Amino acid sequence: MDTTTMSHDVRLDADHETAIEQVTEALAAEGFGVLSRIDIHEKFADKLGVAFRPYTILGACNPALAHVALGARPELGLLLPCNVVVERDGDATLVRIIDAEQMMDMGGFADDPEIKPVGEEADLRLRRVAEALRA
Repeated sequence: MDTTTMSHDVRLDADHETAIEQVTEALAAEGFGVLSRIDIHEKFADKLGVAFRPYTILGACNPALAHVALGARPELGLLLPCNVVVERDGDATLVRIIDAEQMMDMGGFADDPEIKPVGEEADLRLRRVAEALRA
């Protein structure tokens, strides 16, 4: 699958931890909090004994949007939170922010009249996160 259709990608000239801080701040400015942080590189080292580039998955949630979505369709919890991947890519850090509209489409909710506006709003905010990181 072509990730350009499922994520908003940004390359940052920052180390891994600094990039995570920048992403967390940009998400907060759009009403998202980070509910979870999974440091895949640490899990691979602990569980498999293998080295892996710095790779972190952040689970971001906008409580107001999640409340509307889950109130209308509880099964949407399977698609939440909105994931953001922060990974080392050569001399830069790559940030991949889920395209919420594509996520809703993949989940079969693209034509749901109650959910479509929520996905659109979430994606608008996530696009602004990407724009803020590019600035």
